[in-house]
Formats: sequence, C-alpha cells, structure tokens
Amino acid sequence: AGPVWAAATFPLRAASKGAIYRHEVTEAAVAATLQALACFTAGDAPQKSVPAADGWRGVLPQARRAIDWSRDDSATVLAKMRASDGQPGVVDALFGLPCRLFDAHPATMEALAGLGGAPGDVLAQRDGALLRRTVDGGVWIGRVSVAIGGAASPIKLPATQAFAAEAATLPERVVPLVRAADEWGELRYAEHAEAGARLGVLSFDFCNGAMSTAQCQRLRDALVEVKQRDTQLLLIAGGDGFFSNGIDLNCIEAAAHRDGDSAADESWRNINAMNDVALEIITTTDRLTVSLLRGNAGAGGAFLALAADEVWAQRGVMLNPHYKNMGNLYGSEYWTYLAPRRLGADGARALMQSRLPLSAPEALRIGFVDRCLDVPAGDALDAAVQEARLLAASYNLRDRVMRKQTERAAHEAERPLADYRQEELSRMHRNFYGFDPSYHVARHHFVHKLPHAWTPRHLAVHREAGAR
Repeated sequence: AGPVWAAATFPLRAASKGAIYRHEVTEAAVAATLQALACFTAGDAPQKSVPAADGWRGVLPQARRAIDWSRDDSATVLAKMRASDGQPGVVDALFGLPCRLFDAHPATMEALAGLGGAPGDVLAQRDGALLRRTVDGGVWIGRVSVAIGGAASPIKLPATQAFAAEAATLPERVVPLVRAADEWGELRYAEHAEAGARLGVLSFDFCNGAMSTAQCQRLRDALVEVKQRDTQLLLIAGGDGFFSNGIDLNCIEAAAHRDGDSAADESWRNINAMNDVALEIITTTDRLTVSLLRGNAGAGGAFLALAADEVWAQRGVMLNPHYKNMGNLYGSEYWTYLAPRRLGADGARALMQSRLPLSAPEALRIGFVDRCLDVPAGDALDAAVQEARLLAASYNLRDRVMRKQTERAAHEAERPLADYRQEELSRMHRNFYGFDPSYHVARHHFVHKLPHAWTPRHLAVHREAGAR
C-alpha cells in the first residue's frame, strides 16, 4: 500500500459501523494526517511497512453476517447488525418477505415480559421498531430496507412502516420518558439538581438523523410534557450519530408509492410537523434552552438547533446548514427568523448560498454555535450535562430568562412567528406542488443513491466565469 507516514488507533466501542466512522475513525484520520504532515515537514522518513497488531481482517461477506435466529444470542445478533450498519445491512426476512435489517438495539427482560414466541418471532413494536426474539432475549430492529411496488430500488424505512399491516396486529410496548438507562426508546428524559436549580435533559435519537412526521409529533409531545416540569434549564440533546438532518426523505419517497398518498402530501405533513417542534422550543420562554449537537446536523436539522437559546456542539461535529442541494428547496423551521438573528442578514444569506459543510470550530467562529465541547464524541453528553448544571445554577440565570421574555415579546410585536412560517411554507408549497419537479427529482436520486450527472456548480468553482 505504500510507505506509512503515520498511524492512529482507538478503542472500539459497541456502536454501529457508521457511528464508528463518523466519530472515532474521522478523529483518528485527522490526527494521523496532522502527524504525517509534521513528520514530512521535519524531514522524517516514513516506515516502509507496519504490520497490523492482530493481523489483517478481510472482507466480511453476507454469509458471515447472516443471522441464525435458532442459534445466535442477542450479543451476536447485535454485533452482526452493527457491523453492517448503515450499509449494506443484514440480509434476512421478516414475515416471510426478504429484506435487509438495520438499527439494532438490545431489548430488556421487562420489554419481553409476558410475550411468548420462538427465536426469530416478531413480538411487539415501539417507536417504529419491531421486537424480535433471540435464543436468550430479544432485539429491537428499527429500520429495514424493503422492495416497494413501483420504486426504483428498496427503500430503508421504519420497520413498522415497511410492514404496516403486520405491525398493526402487534402489541405496542410504550415506555415513559423517564426510565431505566437500558430500556431502549427514541426519546428519553432525566433531571439533575445543582445548588437548588434543576436541569432537564430531553434526549432524542432518530436513525440517521431523519425526522419523520410521526417522530416530529412524538418529539413535540415530549417537549410539551417536559415543559410542565419545574426546571431552570432544558438541554435538548440529539443522538450520538446525528442531531437532526431534517425531514425524512425515505418516508416521503415511500409515500409516492402508497395508494391514496403522494410525496408532496407527505412532504407537507413532515415540514409542518418539524415546524411544530421548532415552535415549541422557540416559545419556551420560562427557562433557558440549549441544543446539544453530539453528532452531525444538516438542512432543517441544523436550523432546528437554532431554535434554542444556545447551541453547543462536540468538536468533531460537521454541519450542512442549507437546503438548496435538495432540488433548490427553500427550507423552513423558522430559519428566516433564527439565522439572521445570529449571523445578520448578510451572513445568513452567504451561509445559505455557499452550500458547503461547516465544522464545529468554524460554526463557533461565525456565531452559528455558542460553545464547542473539546471532548471525545462519547463524552459529549456527560460534559454538556456538567456545563448545563452549572449554567442552571448561575447567579444571573433569572435575569437572562427575563431578558429573553422581553426580547421574544418585542420580536413578536415587530413580526409574528406565524408570519415567518407562512412565508417559508408558501415557498415550500411551490417546491412540493409547483411545476418545477427539481425537489422530487433530487429526493428520488438521494433515496435511491443515484449519482449526479456532473459535479454540482457550488463545488465545481473552476467552471465559473473568471475562475483561474
């Protein structure tokens, strides 16, 4: 493979392949690159070869990933699925139909209580996932890729949506927001006390950061619920892999092939549900709110984070705060109110037009985020909770909340939030229902992983007039 200028290692945690790539592999690659540059600058010679400590590990074919439900225990099932996530998934079958499995989580004995079934049987549902029995317990399967009549290729969907008729016959294992740490669910809430002040932490973790209509509605309901609690600060924490990437394009694409539905209608439902979440955060005026980005954020998800008073991001987070790459989509989530408030009108306009990724340190520099947490990805939540506890107990917090209430009232008097929403949605309505099909074409290409015919103009700057 050539001379080795640098190498980096990291402990392998129990997480999906995609999550490991996004965090540990990315940070190790950056560290090794900087080390290599330093060696090159210093005139050091590279090593001709570096033997792998445990030997080379070859390709892992589907035959080795295949799950034997009659023999594999839960740990083995989880390992096989995590090694295959986010691509290519584990080839399997559900309800007698071929599919690929993704997004696995361990099930507790409490979730399995009172449920019979043999290994491999599907027993229950929760938050779009299906509970499947193993020889020693069970696993939640959150996403499956299935063939849909008329679709160009299989679409990865929430398991209960992909098998809607079958899931409708299963019991739903609903769990409260406050529960044991090992009881899986997409939403979770906890409280912490600090010097007489209370911090609320609402966590949400949606697969790949996509937020379907149903997930937005559940998150909005959770916000309404936790706002009834007597806390001084609410930390809104996204998932380890992603904070949010906006509306769920896969669910929208599937709607195009569902009788009596359309991609335009599902897009409209989804963006309105996203806006409801943003509005619930913006109008939380009786306490301070903080968005925590432990993972990446893009499109509407990046602007959803701005709905909070402060935005904190782990040092390795990447943001894509723009919409236009998705068929010139205008965007919503109150971005026309939130972005100029932080960046100024010119700054917001430049950000939207550049359509380029933004690192957490760069986002801090321009004011898109307020704090960059210099900790490993796995430590971001604990670090943020400690910082938030101190903020909740700070001497001037009450004054900040009062200023926030005054500013929000002044902004509302100047221009109501409903006006921003109406203007944004009028543009989005044209994207969804108008004569220009660009959004629908771009979404279709994205979901089915069809490449661009040529490099997009915002990346191919050498093609612009006057470029040198």
